Amino acid sequence: MSLNGKTAIITGSNSGIGLGVAWELARAGADVVLNSFTDRDEDHALAEEIAKETGTSARYIKADMSKGDECRALVEKAGTCDILVNNAGIQHVAGIDEFPVEKWDAIIAINLSSAFHTTAAALPGMRKAGWGRVINIASAHGLTASPYKSAYVAAKHGIVGMTKVVALETAQQPITANAICPGYVLTPLVEAQIPETMKEYDMSREDVIKKVMLERQPSKEFATVEQLGGTCVFLCSPAADQITGTTISVDGGWTAL
Repeated sequence: MSLNGKTAIITGSNSGIGLGVAWELARAGADVVLNSFTDRDEDHALAEEIAKETGTSARYIKADMSKGDECRALVEKAGTCDILVNNAGIQHVAGIDEFPVEKWDAIIAINLSSAFHTTAAALPGMRKAGWGRVINIASAHGLTASPYKSAYVAAKHGIVGMTKVVALETAQQPITANAICPGYVLTPLVEAQIPETMKEYDMSREDVIKKVMLERQPSKEFATVEQLGGTCVFLCSPAADQITGTTISVDGGWTAL
């Protein structure tokens, strides 16, 4: 399919899942807006590389997703937003009674509240244009839980709930809202954790991946950023016009357990 003429904003997209999604949407013809809280030469270089390789327009716009006014300003600065991919997120692991309050506040702000602000800013333009897609990158933890991840699990469950509300509020318009729930994805951040985990458990790379990192992922294989990007492209296609208010798990069977 072709997304020519569509503009996609992807939050938290200068690395990992967000960058992978941006690449796949651009390969499908969409103009893309990358985002993170930094404003480095390499951030803008990523946009230039995407534009050069795909022949689309690609820009980088700095915005701190922990601040509601900057979330809304991101959409305003982009000018157009046909496809909104709320991907920005952070993580912290600790027991509830030891969980730092500032970490809780930051995770809720970046993983959940940012999506509220960007969606609120983007919907009027989608309604005026007569077409729109809101895609929230949730998590397997939006459907199930793990210990020591209270803020992350709460935020991701919240994203799934908000997705349903947006879908209901746009149900009679050519706008859809869905959440993608990845399991473990092989990102640069995860890749960097493998050598340390190998030392900690005195295991081979293969054993660390299958027995430790992917213990809860029945396929024993990582999802890829390309697969998540492809899922986003599908959700933007006419085949997905009646898919709204739901979750799509890309988790190797995790939530089937």
